[in-house]
Amino acid sequence: MKTLTDTSNLPDEDLVKAIVKTNNTVLFEILYDRYATLVYNKCFGFAKDTDEAKDLTQDVFLKLFVKLASFKRKSKFSTWLYAFTYNHCVNYVTRNTAKKFEKQSVDYKDIENLSYTDESDTSFLDMKVDKLKVALELISPEEKMILLLKYQDFLSIKDIESVLGIGESAVKMRIKRAKDKLKTVYTNNLK
Repeated sequence: MKTLTDTSNLPDEDLVKAIVKTNNTVLFEILYDRYATLVYNKCFGFAKDTDEAKDLTQDVFLKLFVKLASFKRKSKFSTWLYAFTYNHCVNYVTRNTAKKFEKQSVDYKDIENLSYTDESDTSFLDMKVDKLKVALELISPEEKMILLLKYQDFLSIKDIESVLGIGESAVKMRIKRAKDKLKTVYTNNLK
């Protein structure tokens, strides 16, 4: 019989198989410990609020425990978990778009009371990064997701294929369209 220390060293795929077979929550805690920070960071990228990101992370792991049997080993577990997390976050953003716009609305009185400061201490590079972050928020969650998978998480085209369940040419086309949209939003809306 394997001890808990033996199981904590299992590869992800074997650990998932053991969890599905036994429904053992202690084994699931091992998986949670391995990926909680990664999932939280992905959720925070969508929520931009620590409490919401924590809630999203908990939701992801609750759903993950229930859906773990649907992992078919067609990709690495970490790749499948990326997809699972991104899909959950995209659905969250889509459901809460109106609420988010309402939260982000600015009162004109606040604008009138702003004092203009010397911006020489802000580097040009930071301004570009800030604009890029804003542009990412202005494109669709699906476009943002594929760009983050490719350029932030450094997933290969093949990994993205398995994450999204689409072919190579479709992945390349979606990346191209998302990049084009991001460039357009960046150029036209953030001058």
